[in-house]
Amino acid sequence: MPSKDDLLAKLTNILQKHISETSTPGLSAAILTHSTCHTLTAGHANLQPLQPIQPSHLFGIGSITKVFTATVILQLIEEGKLSLSDTVSQHLPPETYANIDDAANASISQLLRHQAGIDSWEDDPEWIAHGRGRHLVPAHVWTKTEPLGYIRRPKKTAPRSGEWYYSNTNYTLLGLVIEKITANTAESEIRARILEPLALRNTYLEGFEPARGHVPSRYHWVTDTFRSTAGICRSFPLIRDDLLDATTSNLSVEWTAGGMLSSASDLVKFGQALRDGKLLKPESLDTMKQWVGAATPGSEMGHGLFRMKFAGSGGSNYWNGHFGGVLGFTGGLWWAEDGDVVVGVFSNVGTMHAGSVAGSGAHVIVSTEFLGTARELADCDCGD
Repeated sequence: MPSKDDLLAKLTNILQKHISETSTPGLSAAILTHSTCHTLTAGHANLQPLQPIQPSHLFGIGSITKVFTATVILQLIEEGKLSLSDTVSQHLPPETYANIDDAANASISQLLRHQAGIDSWEDDPEWIAHGRGRHLVPAHVWTKTEPLGYIRRPKKTAPRSGEWYYSNTNYTLLGLVIEKITANTAESEIRARILEPLALRNTYLEGFEPARGHVPSRYHWVTDTFRSTAGICRSFPLIRDDLLDATTSNLSVEWTAGGMLSSASDLVKFGQALRDGKLLKPESLDTMKQWVGAATPGSEMGHGLFRMKFAGSGGSNYWNGHFGGVLGFTGGLWWAEDGDVVVGVFSNVGTMHAGSVAGSGAHVIVSTEFLGTARELADCDCGD
């Protein structure tokens, strides 16, 4: 059986090989097995001049933020302040969802599981240009309802209510529901209910809380697809023909749908706490894992969480978690259904709207070799 050092070296080599093959700038990983957190890094936080990624670096975690938002919603349901069958119109004023098709009657359950039939502001061509491309203003801090303005019109992409369609709008609305029910900001509720109890000191919602920690440079792939859909913000210098530097941007537009920054080690601790029932009662965890079919073959969606089968990863091959992708970052947080291992991998390069580069960035996390080796590491730690 390989030693712990052998397995950690193998995992680091997998990250380094991924960087060599995809030109991904940098990667930060954390693997939490039992009570031991292993951190790994490869590549660079900055390309000009070259500076290495450090385990302490914070990354935009994209839609992994949704798992935090969903956790707070389920806590509010536990407290009797909300129910899965409640609708948007029961909790938010009409002006919030005005002229957004299917928003008024969308239930909390439908929002959590992406079955509300509401267009995603992230898919709107005008928003793409203003939120990630040619019309982006890097210093602009978006208001919490501002992205909704891009879909106050007849819907264009979402199917009918009840069918599965991934929409950032759902989690913007859930953030607003949290604020209405608690009479507090959503970021404050996430901090009080999750971050502070778990001592996650390197996690925050950018644009709405004071910055903390060290964030690497933010890069994004430039492809023909990205140029035609988003376009290039004039404030973002091109590092290479295929890579721009979006470091001056911020993630305020994403908010409770994807605006959180965190470290790899903070996130695996969150994943373990959620898995182990430290944040939700058993019945709420069961609710979170009420799966329905999602778009990707082999994937299912619960109330805020995905279930995916990664063939060859060991055990049952089933993992729970979420991917994340925003301007400048990609990431993934996953834990095995039948083993004591939580894995997080994050990269300082974004792939959104860039087409066929989806396998780059932090998506090394779902390679059979990486997940299988992480499971071996868990077995090794168990024997210590």
